[in-house]
Amino acid sequence: MSLALAMLAMQATPAAAAPSAPAATPAAKQWPTREGNFTVRDFRFRSGETLPEVRLHYTTLGSPHRNARGEIDNAVMVIHGTGGSGKQFLRPQFADELYGPGQPLDITRYYIILPDNVGHGGSSKPSDGLRMKFPHYDYDDMVELQHRLLTDGLGIRRMRLIMGTSMGCMQGFVWGEMYPDFMQALMPLACEPVQIAGLNRMWRQMIVDGIKADPAWMNGDYTTQPIQGLRTAASISLIVGGAPLNLQKLYSDRDAAIAYVRERIDADIASRDANDMIYQFESSKTYNPWPDLEKIKAPMTWINSADDFINPRNFTFPQEALKRMPNARFRLIAESDGTHGHGTHSWAKFWKQDLIELLARSAR
Repeated sequence: MSLALAMLAMQATPAAAAPSAPAATPAAKQWPTREGNFTVRDFRFRSGETLPEVRLHYTTLGSPHRNARGEIDNAVMVIHGTGGSGKQFLRPQFADELYGPGQPLDITRYYIILPDNVGHGGSSKPSDGLRMKFPHYDYDDMVELQHRLLTDGLGIRRMRLIMGTSMGCMQGFVWGEMYPDFMQALMPLACEPVQIAGLNRMWRQMIVDGIKADPAWMNGDYTTQPIQGLRTAASISLIVGGAPLNLQKLYSDRDAAIAYVRERIDADIASRDANDMIYQFESSKTYNPWPDLEKIKAPMTWINSADDFINPRNFTFPQEALKRMPNARFRLIAESDGTHGHGTHSWAKFWKQDLIELLARSAR
């Protein structure tokens, strides 16, 4: 999930008796998960900086299946977005549509791996103690570390499917170029395969600059979180991740809208570390798979949403990219008062059939 706050905002559903206020989000089902940590030693980042140990935290569902050659052949990795973690994919709108019996990623058939990227969740990050001395990572570093986790940590030589949302969507394109033979299928959700420039770069820079402009940030050496800087960041995140039709439907009453936005901003601030957030948004600076799209071999289904502020529907990048990726298909989800803007990527009901078809056409 790019934008943890935006995802919080997108979880609400309409109340039956009071259309102007949201109903409570359904309680998440308790899925049978396992958690683990894998350590990559003496890792050299593309910045030239090194860490003696990089901890990678991950969550799994299901069990690995081995073919006649003893190789794991049912592994699926789902990659989260900026500021998120693998556990976001246990939320009902994602997990309850995909992991159950007979569903597309039935955990009795598939081995689901939900990693926390470096800088996120339970993996190594600036807030562990190094603060702004933590190595500056980018998406290529993240993908290489994911590859180390899968191969050296979990013994996987080929993935059945790699899918990802937002930042994870972009990392799907990086995966396809860095390790073109490593996956049987790719499903990127909510991104473009071009460098992050234009308005997309501007709002990300505003988040970073807003945090750094808070005197309480103290060049990253704060003892309490720089609240005003985080408030700026959270406010920008909510705007760019919002869905106008959906939020108008849920909060058509003025006072309900005010109460909701204040609650969501406060919740987002409470969940953040300022230095972690700076690193998370700056990690996108070197992303640019556009020159090497022809390297992507795996069958791909790429999904964007018409009401996504971050990836506007009138960009021509998908049409141009498809000419260079013969195994790729693209679909734009139509806007409605039920879609969730950028966050539609985590509501599987909108693209579950696309996943079913991708698994079928990539089967061997």
